[in-house]
Amino acid sequence: MTDLPTHILIVEDEADIRRFVRLTLETEGHTVHEAATLQRGLIEAGTRRPDLVVLDLGLPDGDGVDLIRDLRTWSAMPIIVLSARSAEASKIAALDAGADDYLVKPFGSGELMARVRAQLRRSQRAGVASAQPVIEFGNITVDLARRTVERRSGQGSEILHLTPIEYKLLTHLASQPDRVITHAQLLRAVWGPGHTEDTHYVRVHMANLRKKVEDNASMPRHLRTEAGIGYRFVP
Repeated sequence: MTDLPTHILIVEDEADIRRFVRLTLETEGHTVHEAATLQRGLIEAGTRRPDLVVLDLGLPDGDGVDLIRDLRTWSAMPIIVLSARSAEASKIAALDAGADDYLVKPFGSGELMARVRAQLRRSQRAGVASAQPVIEFGNITVDLARRTVERRSGQGSEILHLTPIEYKLLTHLASQPDRVITHAQLLRAVWGPGHTEDTHYVRVHMANLRKKVEDNASMPRHLRTEAGIGYRFVP
């Protein structure tokens, strides 16, 4: 992490929750800004350019999903949704719009801060990714320049033979660590816009990919399933 203060914007209309989130973030040294409406949230995001946004979906003057879509037209800043909407459809809508993570109310301060730390790490890694075209996790090394995937062991290393689809899946997920990627987002990125409903494609190829890169494919450490929604890469 950097020594510079991290600026976080909370967009939440419930004053008690806003106060709780502010205090939680300030205890870890973050500088916090607040907005209680969608319009004010857009203004604050545009003027302050925060490092991360914590967003409620049920705002008095509009739906938080619309705020996400607006932000994504000009910024890649991490967005963590806090919402009482627990249905998978609501989560998918927010994540497909561009949110990076989704936390259902009620939530604990420990879980909130873990999600914040993960998104700030992801954002920092993304900022230096172009200078470091190698991704490492567990005993796997992905060389983006050479387009190779290697497994390290006590006897040295071996090249893993991934199919083009498996390689695309792995690199798309690994380039966005700690972010929930929905089935539709993966299908668009790997198969193209005509396959956004073919979720069985993802399941089959993900199962094969896990057998190659995970130590235990039935209990994956790095390619995690977000039930009913998609996947998350955990370095």
